Amino acid sequence: MKILLFGSSGMVGQGVLRECLLADDVEQVLAVVRTPGAARHPKLRELVCADMFALPPIEAGYDACFFCLGVSSVGMSEADYTRGTYDLTLAIARRLDPGMTFIYVSGTHTDSSEHGGSMWARVKGRTENALFALPFRAKFMFRPGYIQPMHGMRSRTRLYRLLYAVARPFYPAIKALFPRYATTTENVGRAMLEVARHGAPKNLLENADINALSG
Repeated sequence: MKILLFGSSGMVGQGVLRECLLADDVEQVLAVVRTPGAARHPKLRELVCADMFALPPIEAGYDACFFCLGVSSVGMSEADYTRGTYDLTLAIARRLDPGMTFIYVSGTHTDSSEHGGSMWARVKGRTENALFALPFRAKFMFRPGYIQPMHGMRSRTRLYRLLYAVARPFYPAIKALFPRYATTTENVGRAMLEVARHGAPKNLLENADINALSG
């Protein structure tokens, strides 16, 4: 498989990239980044694009796009969060080859009605709905809950890094007590690859579905 990856510098994207590079059936990963990353691997290519709204054409031939690019809603207005989430995602997705499978990382409690009380959930729901309307070969929305970083992956948000550091010793208990709402960066990456290979029984994949698909 050939994989197109957005958001490889974020915590989830780092985990997804790792699993892609480890997978025997992945022959190439094209990571679209704003600045060059530190990772080096024979399978990995990078396309540096400082302004994602001005993404240059990307050649056809990729089997799947793993879209892990996103911003935290903490401290953001709805207008700013919409631009960094809905506007940017759709600006990129509309420029891609529709012959691939498109997998978008959303979040648990995303609001498909677009009218709920949570700002981030409304915006994510609007984004999901717009992606479903695009003519990709297949479309899947991943809705993970709590994601424990593995293998040295780090969030770019300082507050989240502190929270993950505190929670790490308690993750086995969190997973045992709340199995429907806890997963890992490793599981997300493995589940994305499984969906790219074989699809999934439904298009909205909640945390429990992600864990089941991760193998």
